[in-house]
Amino acid sequence: MTTRRTFITLLGSGAAAWPIAARAQQPALPVIGFLNSGSAQAQVLVAAAFRQGLNEAGFVDGRNVTIESRFADGQYDRLDGLMADLLGRHAAAIMAGGPPAARAAKAATSNIPIVFTSGDDPVNAGLVASMNRPGGNVTGVHILFTELETKKLGLLRELMPQAAVIAVLLNPNFPSIGTQTRELQSAAHALGQPIQIFPAGSERELDAAFESMRQLRVGAVLVGADPFFASRRTQIVTLAARHSGPVVYEQRAFAEAGGLMSYGTDIAEGYRQAGRYTGRILKGEKPADLPVVQLSKFELVINLKTAKALGITVPAGVLAIADEVIE
Repeated sequence: MTTRRTFITLLGSGAAAWPIAARAQQPALPVIGFLNSGSAQAQVLVAAAFRQGLNEAGFVDGRNVTIESRFADGQYDRLDGLMADLLGRHAAAIMAGGPPAARAAKAATSNIPIVFTSGDDPVNAGLVASMNRPGGNVTGVHILFTELETKKLGLLRELMPQAAVIAVLLNPNFPSIGTQTRELQSAAHALGQPIQIFPAGSERELDAAFESMRQLRVGAVLVGADPFFASRRTQIVTLAARHSGPVVYEQRAFAEAGGLMSYGTDIAEGYRQAGRYTGRILKGEKPADLPVVQLSKFELVINLKTAKALGITVPAGVLAIADEVIE
C-alpha cells in the first residue's frame, strides 16, 4: 500500500511539472532592438506609434515579439555600446530612431535588418544606396527635419521682420551639424537676415547659450533639429520663456510644452511607418526591397497662449497657414 501511494504521489508531482517543462522548451520570441538617440521620457509617443505600426503588421510586444529598448539620452557616444548590447541579445531586427542611432546601427552590422527614422537625407548620410532601392540591410523613413531649417528661418523672419540678428541653437555633437549650418547660412544670405550660431551640447551649455542670447538681445531664436534638444525640451522651453522672444522648434511637442511655434513633419507617423516596415521584415521581406518612405505632410503649430504671454502678435498670414493653434 505504501509503495502504491508513493507511486501515485510521484506521478501527481510529475504531471504538475509537465506544463512548466513544456513552457520552458518553447522557443524564445524574436527580439526587436529599439535603439533611440533621445530619452525614454521624450520618446513615449513615438515609441507607442512604433508599436502601433508593429501591431498593424501582426506583431504585439510580449505576445509574438519582444521589444528591447535602449535610449542614448542625447549622448551620442553611448550609441555604439547600446547597439553592441542589442546585438548580444540576438536581435532579429533593429529599429534605429534618429540620425545618430541610424549611423551607429549601420556601422555595427551588415547582416541584421535595420529600419531607421532619420531627419537627414538617408542617401547623403550613407545609410542607403538610393531611396527606391536601398540595397543592403537598411531601409526606413525619411522624416525631413534637417532640410526644413530654411522654412523655420523664414517663419521667424515673418514674425520678427525687424530682428537685427536671429540666434540659431545647434548641437556641435550632432552628426548633421555641417548640413544644418550650410543650409541656414545659405537661407540667411538669401533672406538678407544676419544669424548667429550658438553651440550647445549639454545642459550647462544650453543655460550658457540662452544667457548669451539674453545679453546680446537677439531678436528671435531658431532651435535646430536634434534628438538631444528634443530630450531637453522642458529645459529649452523654460529658458526660451526667460529670453522673452519668439522661438521656433522642429517638433510639435515643443509647442505643446509651451513653446511658441513648431514646424516639421509628423514624427509619430514616421515611427508608425517604421513599425510596419519592421513587421514586414519579420515576415520575410528584405530591407533592400523596401523603398525608403518619405513623409510629405508638414505641420505648423502655434501656441497663442505663449504668444500673448510674450506680447507677440502673430501675423494673420502665419495664423492662416497654421495646422493647429493652441489657445
